[in-house]
Amino acid sequence: MRELRMWTSALEADLGIDSDQLDYELIDAVAREVGRAVADPAASLSAYLLGMAVGRGFSSCEAARRVCERARCWPRVDWRD
Repeated sequence: MRELRMWTSALEADLGIDSDQLDYELIDAVAREVGRAVADPAASLSAYLLGMAVGRGFSSCEAARRVCERARCWPRVDWRD
C-alpha cells in the first residue's frame, strides 16, 4: 500500500490534484466490485469514468453507487473473446 500512496502522491502533484480529493478506499472498492461483477479489464476504465463523473459534479459516493449498482446487474462475460 505504501507504493500505491507514493505513486498517487506523485501523480497528484503532476496533475495538480489536491490529495484531499482522492478517496483511495472508495476507488479501490469500486474497481474491485466491477472487476468481480463485470470483468477485470472493466475495473480501470470504470474508475476513470467515476473520476469523470465526479469532475462533472457528481458526489464521489453517488457516482460510486451508480457504478456499483450497474456492475451488480451486468452479466459476467469472458472479455478475452
